[in-house]
This record gives sequence, C-alpha cells and structure tokens, in this order.
Amino acid sequence: MPGMKAAATVDDYLKDLPADQRAALELLRTQIHAAAPDATEVVAYGIPGFRLRGRYFVGFGAAKKHCAFYCGTYLRNFDVELAGYTTLKGTIRFTPDKPIPPKVVKAIVKARVADFERRERR
Repeated sequence: MPGMKAAATVDDYLKDLPADQRAALELLRTQIHAAAPDATEVVAYGIPGFRLRGRYFVGFGAAKKHCAFYCGTYLRNFDVELAGYTTLKGTIRFTPDKPIPPKVVKAIVKARVADFERRERR
C-alpha cells in the first residue's frame, strides 16, 4: 500500500495490511502455491510475487480500496469469468468480499506455467 515501508518478505508485506485484505491475499497466495508448487515466493517491484525457474511469474498486492492479482496477459482468455471485476493489462482488481474465483486463479496460474514450459523448450 502507498506509504508502506518496503517489505523484505511476503509475510512482512501482509502483516501490516487490514485484516480483510490480509485474509484475501493469503487465500490467493495459497491458491497460487497449490497451482504452481515449484514457484518460489519473492518480493519484487515492492509487492509479493512468485518466481518460476528464476523468472518473475505472478504477483499480488493491496491498495487503499482493492487488492490485485498481477498475472500477465492471460486475462483475455477469461472475459466471462472475470465479468464484474476491474481488469487492466495483466491485472485483476478485486475486493476482499469478492475474491477471484479459485478455478479462475488456478486456470490462470496453470496457463502461466504452461507458457514458461513452452518457452524453455524453444
């Protein structure tokens, strides 16, 4: 969040958030881990994220009035599922009372993993 001191770890980032945002992002964190168990946590660009095979993969964060999932350009494949959410290029904004559906998080993360695997085979 704006004005927050830069966090060294994901836990450090989450600990100072309001309880509802912390819970929503903890849930998202768990869903990402489940869909990409080989990904490692990192704080990059000032926000929590994950690396896969050493490269930045996905991230998440909190702002004053929303949370966000930074997942890249895969959103174009989920227009129907994300109706009602604010989406920007590579970002889904959501509120703690309306988290991103778990099946959508899983599908996006799996698509990112598949993309990384395709790139490695080239």
